[in-house]
Amino acid sequence: MPRSDQTRGYSDGDSLVGEIVREEGHIYSLAATNDILYTGSDNNHIRVWKNLNEFSGFKSNSGLVKAIVISREEKVFTGHQDGKIRVWKTSSKNPRVYTRAGSLPALKDVLKSSVKPSNYVEVRRRRTALWIKHSDAVSCLSLVEDQGLLYSASWDRTVKVWRIHDLKCIESIKAHDDAVNTVAAAESLVLTGSADGTVKVWKREIRGTRTAHSLVQTLLKQESAVTALVVSHVAVYSGSSEGAVNYWEMGEKKILKHCGVFKKHRLAVLCLAAAGKMLFSGAADKKICVWKREGKVHTCVSVLIGHTGPVKCLAVVEPSGGEEEEGGDGRLVVYSGSLDKSVKVWRVPRH
Repeated sequence: MPRSDQTRGYSDGDSLVGEIVREEGHIYSLAATNDILYTGSDNNHIRVWKNLNEFSGFKSNSGLVKAIVISREEKVFTGHQDGKIRVWKTSSKNPRVYTRAGSLPALKDVLKSSVKPSNYVEVRRRRTALWIKHSDAVSCLSLVEDQGLLYSASWDRTVKVWRIHDLKCIESIKAHDDAVNTVAAAESLVLTGSADGTVKVWKREIRGTRTAHSLVQTLLKQESAVTALVVSHVAVYSGSSEGAVNYWEMGEKKILKHCGVFKKHRLAVLCLAAAGKMLFSGAADKKICVWKREGKVHTCVSVLIGHTGPVKCLAVVEPSGGEEEEGGDGRLVVYSGSLDKSVKVWRVPRH
């Protein structure tokens, strides 16, 4: 049995206000709502935390948990090292009980597709697989709930598009020449970042019950891998393996224009999160940089130090009551997950 989780609280005067340590696996993914935190680790567990206390948990049969997203209906989608996406929901009778609601693709869809030779595509030399299945790890997930769509990025070099209501794969995009590490959807555009050093922009069109994506821009071509993407209301940011963050703004005719690059990390940027004018970058150097944007200039206003392993995932939650919610101070809550097996909780001023 793993050792019981440890929860530590800190005074409100400190940036670090809490920590969760559970000696059972490295933290590879997390997702947060106002009062619920989901964490995924390399021991296949998804843990659910409420106010830093363990609230629930569930386990997949196989596959390190590399990505977690939560829908408005409180369905939880998890992406795994084994190439599968699993769907979970809470019991109507007991919110602490989570059950698996399905997996993507569904077994019945796999069986139905497998009888038709044209549904097989080459995934590696002399190896074919069904186009509706990922043939390598799922690295990232992104929801577009207004369109009822889920995007999954994979090391198999594709991005797949899923309809949420029936869990069907409706499109597979041959996105890159190497592993796709990150995907971020915004309005009618989808951005992908890859180990091939590029960031690509795809335009989504809805055609009946299906989608069609076309490449409209390649934002970046570099030697180092693109490791993270985030879309804020004013810009697109990408992190890469040499520690830099590039950013773009929307220009005329919906063309993204490169506006700059900034660097503070000594090692690879592994995750990004944004809220308003604030950007957070977590890296293999065990640090989290807090950036504030003023005009075109990004300034590192603080560095959050405390993790003893690479910072693998970040999530930021804005106070639900606005700038000065009752009993709160309007500061942002930032969750960071690390390969040191801990999740830390920070309160960060908007500066």
